Amino acid sequence: MQKDQVLPELALLRETFQHGITRELKWRRSQLLALDTFLVEREKDIADAVHEDFRKSAAETFLTETGYLRGEIRFALKHLKSWMKPHQVSVPLIYQPAKGYYSREPYGVVLIIGAWNYPLNLCLAPLISALAAGNCAVIKPSEHAPHTSSIIAEGLGHYLDRRAVCVIEGGVEVAKSLLEARFDYIFYTGSYTIGREVMSAAARHLTPITLELGGKCPCIVDMNSDIRVAARRIVWAKFLNAGQTCLAPDYVLVHEKREAELLSSMREAITAFYGDDPRLSPDYPRIVNEQHFKRLETLLVGSSVWRGGETDFDERYVAPTILRGVTPTSAVMQSEIFGPLLPVIAYKELEEVFDIIRSAKEPLAIYLFSSDRDVQERVVHLSRSGGVCINDLLFHAALYTLPFGGIGSSGFGAYHGKAGFETFSFKRSVMKRALYPDPALRYPPYSIRKFGILKHLFSLFPL
Repeated sequence: MQKDQVLPELALLRETFQHGITRELKWRRSQLLALDTFLVEREKDIADAVHEDFRKSAAETFLTETGYLRGEIRFALKHLKSWMKPHQVSVPLIYQPAKGYYSREPYGVVLIIGAWNYPLNLCLAPLISALAAGNCAVIKPSEHAPHTSSIIAEGLGHYLDRRAVCVIEGGVEVAKSLLEARFDYIFYTGSYTIGREVMSAAARHLTPITLELGGKCPCIVDMNSDIRVAARRIVWAKFLNAGQTCLAPDYVLVHEKREAELLSSMREAITAFYGDDPRLSPDYPRIVNEQHFKRLETLLVGSSVWRGGETDFDERYVAPTILRGVTPTSAVMQSEIFGPLLPVIAYKELEEVFDIIRSAKEPLAIYLFSSDRDVQERVVHLSRSGGVCINDLLFHAALYTLPFGGIGSSGFGAYHGKAGFETFSFKRSVMKRALYPDPALRYPPYSIRKFGILKHLFSLFPL
């Protein structure tokens, strides 16, 4: 769909919403079930498309894209009816007889701008929440994953209600055209820089917005931890999708007494997962495009490579790489890496860790490997981040029962499960009162005596 087709599509979606079609529970369930059918029937096509964009294995695509999304759908279907129920509230005696309640109402026509690193998940996970909440939606997939973008456009057009959901493909100009239009809600996943532009565009229409950004997520390895387990989990989380994950550990802070052991264990884990030459592994993806490949090569210049470091421009291959001798002022520590380069910094005292983390912008997540409860509590209470995961990585974002989102420069707002339903809906308050009694005491003129009675009543029946 091209730029000049944006406004007619929006008009159709707005008309659909205004007719109340998307508000019914039956419609919401039907769309979620249809989306699930798309993920099942087109699983191989989806895996092939993602492989074309990243050379990612079908297993990784299932774990991080289709499998996760199907679980999100099942969770929404199970709880949707209860989420939609009105919430009754108490009414002070002075306003009786009356009742008050609020319900979750859909915003209307929402815009979802997905990111390229998980091109299916980061478009459809917000869509699941938007449909569950009863909205119409425009989805803008990332042009940097063109094969996945194409199957999203073709698939959703075939499986979902075209009156309520449309996919608009294209590059920067199409995105700008969409942001010039008025939406009732905008959900953006991507970089901090573009997030500021999206927020500025939303402000022109006073459009509410959720920003899911990124940041340098630290991973702390304490003295009191199982180094072998920590190493395996760090390597898995870091080099999943070749490090192109907003939640990936961006750097490791390890106690100096465990540094050598951790480095050795991570090297063993890389070989165990991807073989002696990860280039030959069917489970190790590639960098999304030449621009990001060159950016990562630049970061390698001047860095002290402890393991890995090999690159191949023609394949857009960057080996799983561990960097040693890194300091907080190193070039690789100045921005989010978003690739398979893992700096390791040794520390003596936990306060050094807090100083390093606080010197940067708020991360999307903080990871900690420690069996010491005091250390766990200190890290949770003395740091700021969108989320915390202790003795593992990434999985706090996989729980449908936990809200997922950032803080500060890593974004704001949350989704997944009920949090997503609430993000794409607002609380609409309703009060119902009886016509009688209708005492004259509430109406002017307010004599001294009447005013005194009113004050006395308010003191007897506090709000």
